[in-house]
Amino acid sequence: MSRVVDRLRARRAGIDSSRLDPGLEGSDAGQQPAEADGAREVGVGVAAAHARRSLAGALGHQQRPLTKVSRNQQMASPAKRVSTSQSSVILWLLDSDPSIRWQVMRDLTDAPADEVGAERARVATEGAGARLLALQAPDGRWGGAAWNRGWDSTMHVLLLLKEMGLDPTSDGARRAVSLVRDRVTWQGCGPQEADDNPFFAGEVEPCINGQVGAVGAYFGQDVRGIVDRLLAEELPDGGWNCEAANGSTRSSFNTTICVLEALLEYERAVGGSPELTRASLRGQEYLLERRLFRRRSTGEVIERDRKGDAAWTRFAFPTWWHYDVLRGLEYLRRAGVAPDERVAEAIDLVASKRDDDGRWPLETRYPGKMLVETDEGEGRPSRWNTLRALRVLDWYSARD
Repeated sequence: MSRVVDRLRARRAGIDSSRLDPGLEGSDAGQQPAEADGAREVGVGVAAAHARRSLAGALGHQQRPLTKVSRNQQMASPAKRVSTSQSSVILWLLDSDPSIRWQVMRDLTDAPADEVGAERARVATEGAGARLLALQAPDGRWGGAAWNRGWDSTMHVLLLLKEMGLDPTSDGARRAVSLVRDRVTWQGCGPQEADDNPFFAGEVEPCINGQVGAVGAYFGQDVRGIVDRLLAEELPDGGWNCEAANGSTRSSFNTTICVLEALLEYERAVGGSPELTRASLRGQEYLLERRLFRRRSTGEVIERDRKGDAAWTRFAFPTWWHYDVLRGLEYLRRAGVAPDERVAEAIDLVASKRDDDGRWPLETRYPGKMLVETDEGEGRPSRWNTLRALRVLDWYSARD
């Protein structure tokens, strides 16, 4: 059995895994009462077994815990505290699609970069990522549209591939994105004035353009026109709103998070500028001043989104254009924002949703057609939400 499983099982049993002799692998010291190793490896599949074996070396010299969430575990009430060790959750996360496994290896285990990269490469050739790539039509589109009100359009598939971490330099990504760039327009999918726009030129609404800008920048496309437009559309309160064209002067959490994610991807792709930095900082303050889910004017919790009737305190994946607290925290983490007391309440909310097995559920699934399933269903434990929650708790606990 791989050294990583021995060590994770030792953690689960309360044994100091640093005292395990690597030379005892396969001996009684590494055998915990659990399902047969052979059955476990078959159940996980060859790729997952490889991921576990590849982590053995990393964990063999790793001195810190797998994640830094112990302080956050204490935030929850006794009834909500985790009844199993973090290592069992890591094993569960590894029993999954390559799109999750590589991110778990990178963010929760300190696996070597070359092994993380090898696992990431499987997104294009195995599992949900490969299925999505195979569904692209010869005209470059998914779902017959640049955008639609379901979740199977070109924009939505590219968003999901970005979340999965499809390597933009992979052959599969290059082929798919080239088809989109060269063949897809906004004909019949947005305002008539945008009909002839190439896909990566976007359309007119900042919420849509934020999502297009994010995937375009991630996949190495020229989205400077979208970014310039978004920078010019920032409202005085620091955010953005798709209804600004209709006279709204107050920003929307939904639109603001879409735009902020686009600006972040663009900055990562081509570098920052004073104007880009100013806009991003003002957008971040828009979220932080409101504690990520409160009204600035009254301090009351925003129970539901006015536009989509979504509860921001219930976590979905994929989120699409919808804002929620976990998405806001994930953005701040990825943007390298130093957490302060203004995110503490949101962090408490995330920690409180951990179940007795140390997992987070899929609380909301937005209606619409999806081309692949990403979780086991609403109300069930969600690997995507668990991965994302552990990352933000880790980010917060590392603030000191």
